[in-house]
Amino acid sequence: MINTMEEYNGFLAHVRKETGIEAFSADETGLVTVRVDDKYNVNLQFVEATGRMLCFVEVAVLPKDAPKEVYRDLLAGGLFGKDTAGGYFTLEAETESVVYNYFFDLAAAAKDVDDFVSTLEKILQLCDSWCERIGAILSASADHGAGGHGMDGYLHGHHIRA
Repeated sequence: MINTMEEYNGFLAHVRKETGIEAFSADETGLVTVRVDDKYNVNLQFVEATGRMLCFVEVAVLPKDAPKEVYRDLLAGGLFGKDTAGGYFTLEAETESVVYNYFFDLAAAAKDVDDFVSTLEKILQLCDSWCERIGAILSASADHGAGGHGMDGYLHGHHIRA
């Protein structure tokens, strides 16, 4: 189990070696932020008390007049695990940012860093899928005069390896 900042930093050293990306370095609070494909900030926060790491990624910023269908989809995803791969969504009230959250067991991640990196890549593909899904709802809403806004979402494979 990874219980200390020192052990967490050791894990991150393995991630840097696997990916070739030096940005996988924590600040003094255990936060790592890596920009991927100039689209997403992948944030990793060490939770020392539990030996877990929270991964969180901003998926989209909703307009203030977003249709209810967007929120219904996000709630269904959260409540029923529909298309969330074990993660969940939160909504930042002030900015209307939709954030995908996923907890990693650090002990398991440290045993197979390649699998950890692959899981991060899958999380980004899932974020793309939700970005497209939200964009389609907003575009349909705009097409029907509901004041919605389209989004430039796209789906492709993300690679977190240099």
